[in-house]
Amino acid sequence: MPLDFLKRKNSGDAAGPAEAAAPTAPASNRTVALPEEVVAQEFQLKLYYAGKTSEGVRMQAGPKAMAELPSMLVGLAKSEIEVVEPLPIEYSQATPTISRPSEAMQWLNAHHVHAPITRHALVVLESLDAIDLAFDTFVCSLLDGEVDTSGYPEYNAVVGGVASHWDEATGDMICRAVVGWGGRGVRGDTDRIGAKLLAGVLTNILASQFAMGLTAVERPMPAAGRGGLVCGHCGFASAHERAFYCPKCGMRLVRG
Repeated sequence: MPLDFLKRKNSGDAAGPAEAAAPTAPASNRTVALPEEVVAQEFQLKLYYAGKTSEGVRMQAGPKAMAELPSMLVGLAKSEIEVVEPLPIEYSQATPTISRPSEAMQWLNAHHVHAPITRHALVVLESLDAIDLAFDTFVCSLLDGEVDTSGYPEYNAVVGGVASHWDEATGDMICRAVVGWGGRGVRGDTDRIGAKLLAGVLTNILASQFAMGLTAVERPMPAAGRGGLVCGHCGFASAHERAFYCPKCGMRLVRG
């Protein structure tokens, strides 16, 4: 006698018509309970830049006064003294701001040849508007503190030196002491050290044989729009059109 009732039935046959017709519940109808408090990971970056500039010192005009600028840091410099000349007109929009790619690229192209200490000083002092390379000549060095393994100053290291420009009215050279510091970190007593170094640089400027005394600092204001004239003496293209004297060599610009 065959035992048909013991045979295994197919799963399709075992499913009843009601089960086969029942639709699967969509996953979108599932609800996930939100937590009472959202746990967030917080990120924060604090950059601190600071700088100081002194009164201006009026110097006798001439190439000898310009050549003496690096010697004003002798006895104070802790690294190689580097001279940064005013930027030509093709770099008139250069700024050390990464959020402005075209201007940042101009800045990198203009200053990639300088040492890390000088680039750090330019970032700090240009960001603070303590110097403007449209007309300033900047003599720079490490004045206090240490550098990291890449050669860049630590946040509490003081950098700076002498910034000079040509007086638009008289043609005399105006020099001033400039120091700056900053980065990631706390300030500590760097402000006191910076003030002491600023006084030291100013003393060296006043000790120059070309110094004629203190004067109010009235830096030229670069004009917006097109640039100025090309110096017939050194070929430098002035970045501001109302300049009377070449920012680089100090010769009077000839207007056609």
